[in-house]
Amino acid sequence: MPYPTDRERDRPWVIRTYAGHSSAEKSNALYRRNLAKGQTGLSVAFDLPTQTGYDPDDELAKGEVGKVGVPVSHIGDMRTLFEGIPMAEANTSMTINAPAMYLLALYVAVADEHEAPRATLAGTTQNDIVKEYLSRGTYVFPPAPSMRLITDMVAWSVAEIPKWNPINICSYHLQEAGATPAQELAYALSTAIAVLDSVRDSGQVPPEKFGDVVARISFFVNAGLRFVEEMCKMRAFSQLWDEITKERYGIENPKQRRLRYGVQVNSLGLTEAQPENNVQRIVLEMLAVTLSRDARARAVQLPAWNEALGLPRPWDQQWALRMQQVLAYETDLLEYEDLFTGSVVVEAKVKELVEGARAEIDRVQEMGGAVAAVESGYMKGQLVSSLSERRRRMESGEHVVVGVNRFDTTEPSPLQAEGAAAIEAIDPATEAAAISAIREWRAQRDAGAVESALNALRDAAKTDTNLMDASITCAKAGVTTGEWSGVLREVFGEFRAPTGVSAAVSGGEAAVEIAQVRERVKQAGVDIGSRLRMLVGKPGLDGHSNGAEQVAVRARDVGFEVIYQGIRLTPAQIVAAAVQEGVHVVGLSILSGSHLEVVPAVVEGLREAGADDVPVIVGGIIPPEDARALRDRGVAAVFTPKDYKLTEMMDEIVTLVRRAHGV
Repeated sequence: MPYPTDRERDRPWVIRTYAGHSSAEKSNALYRRNLAKGQTGLSVAFDLPTQTGYDPDDELAKGEVGKVGVPVSHIGDMRTLFEGIPMAEANTSMTINAPAMYLLALYVAVADEHEAPRATLAGTTQNDIVKEYLSRGTYVFPPAPSMRLITDMVAWSVAEIPKWNPINICSYHLQEAGATPAQELAYALSTAIAVLDSVRDSGQVPPEKFGDVVARISFFVNAGLRFVEEMCKMRAFSQLWDEITKERYGIENPKQRRLRYGVQVNSLGLTEAQPENNVQRIVLEMLAVTLSRDARARAVQLPAWNEALGLPRPWDQQWALRMQQVLAYETDLLEYEDLFTGSVVVEAKVKELVEGARAEIDRVQEMGGAVAAVESGYMKGQLVSSLSERRRRMESGEHVVVGVNRFDTTEPSPLQAEGAAAIEAIDPATEAAAISAIREWRAQRDAGAVESALNALRDAAKTDTNLMDASITCAKAGVTTGEWSGVLREVFGEFRAPTGVSAAVSGGEAAVEIAQVRERVKQAGVDIGSRLRMLVGKPGLDGHSNGAEQVAVRARDVGFEVIYQGIRLTPAQIVAAAVQEGVHVVGLSILSGSHLEVVPAVVEGLREAGADDVPVIVGGIIPPEDARALRDRGVAAVFTPKDYKLTEMMDEIVTLVRRAHGV
C-alpha cells in the first residue's frame, strides 16, 4: 500500500482477515466471500503440517490436517486456493516460515499459469525463522541453513518479484511469548539486522541495489491493550529502523528507510471467560496501530471475538472485518496529520522505549547477533522470564483482566446460546480426504519429472546456489511440500531449539501459596517413596509452547522434578519418555484442536506400557464437550485458559497423583 504524498486524507490500510481451514476448495470459497464483503487483501493461514513441511499422510500430521489453516501440499492445491482470484491484482500475505520458499514457489508457479506478470505480484511471506525458535515453534532446519533459505528468497524476490515482501520480521509472536515492549523492539530489530547482514554478505545483491532490499523488509507487529504504550512503541520502532538502516547500511533514500508493517492485534490476550469483552479489546488494540499517522500500519487483520473458544465462523470474521471498515470509512481518523507530534508525554515514552531497545540490541550484538542469542538460549530465557512475571501480576491481581480476575459475575451470553455451534467445527472426514487426495496426486504425476526436480534441488542445496529456481521447478513438476522439505532435511538436518525453562527466573509471587503447595509436593514424595516427577509434553505439531513452559516453570517452583523436551513429539515418544523417566503425572498442552486425536493415543499408550496409574492432564483451547469426551477416555483433568492460577493447578495435580497412588 503506497504512502500518501500530500496533506489530504490518508489512504486506508490494507484490510485483511486471517483465514483458511479444511481444504483449498473451502478456503477459496471463504476468500471469495471475504473479498466480496470489502476485504482488500488476503491473509492465508496454512495448517500445521504445511507450516512444518509434512504431507497429510505423515505420522506427525495425525489430527492436525486442516485444523488451524488450509493444507497446501502441491501445485494442485495452490491452483484451487486461488481459483477465480486475479493474482496480478491480489495482495496476498502468507503465514509460512520454514517452508516459505516452497509456498512462494508454488504461488509463483500458479501465477505463471494465470499469465500474471511476476512484476505485478504483491504480498508478503512471513518467513521470520528466528521468532519460530523463540515462540511459535514451526521451525524445521538449524539456524544457519534457515538463514540461507531466507537470504535466497530475499535476493531472488528483489530481482524477480519486486513488489513482494519476501520476509515479515515478526515482533507479534515475541509479545505473546512474554516480551516487554523494549524486548519486542530489540529482538525484532536484531533479527532484521541478521537478515540484512546475511543478504549483504551473500554477494547476491549488488551494493547499489541494497536499498531495494531494505525497502522490501516488512514487519508483523502485535498490539496489546496498553494502547498508548503500544502506539509509542510503533513510533519508537519507526525511529530505530530509520536510524539502523541509515547508519548501519548507509541507505540515503528516506522512502527506502520507512518502517513498513502489518498488524494482527493480540489473539492470546483474548479471554475464554466473558468472550464478548473481546470485541472492545480488539477495537482498542486496533487504535494503537492506526491513531498515529506517522507510525500507522499499512495492513491490519483482526481476530474474531470467539478465537479463545475455537475456530471462528464466517460471520465472526465478517464482524472483525466490519470493525476495520467502520474505523477507516465512518470516522474522521484519516483526515488529519499526526495527532501526537509535539506531545511531551508521547515523546518521553518513545525516548524511554528507544533507549531500552538500543541497550538490548547492543547486548544481542555483543553475543554475535540474533542467531547466536537463539542458539545460546539467551533470548528464549529472557522471554520465558518476562512471561512468568506477566503471569505473576495477573495471578496476584496487579494486572486486571476484566471477567477473569475481576468483575467475573456475568449474565448468560446470547452469543454462545448455540453451544458448540458458536465456533466453526472441522469435519473429521477432512483429514481422511486429504490423505486420499495426496496419495492420488502422487500416483498420477510424472514420477520421472519429480525425481529429476528433487535431485536438482538436493544437488543445489549442497552448494551456495540460490534455491528459488530449483524450488519453482519442483513446484511445476508436482513435488509435494513434504517431499521438498524432506530433501532439505536430508541436506541441512533438523533442529530442536532451547526451551528456556531452565534459564527462566520466577518473580516474587504469592510466596505463602507456593510454600504450601511445595510442602504438599514434598510430603507426597515422602509418602510415595520418590520425589514427584512431571512430564510436560507437546504432542503433534502445535508449536505454541508458552503455556507449557509456564506450567513447567511453576511445577519446578513448587518442587516437582520436571521433564520437558520441547515441542513436536509423537504420542509414542511421550509415552516412552514417561515410562523411562518413571514420572508420576503427564501434562499435555495443545492449542491446535488436535486434542481428541493425540491425547487418547497417549492415554492408551501408557495403559499398554503398564503405566496406567500415571494420570494424564491436558491444557489448551478445549470446548466443554471435548473436555467431557477426554475425561470419558481416561484423562484425569482438563484445564483451559480460564484456569489461569497455576499454583492452584499444581495443588490439584498433587491431589491427582496422591489419589493415583492411594496415599
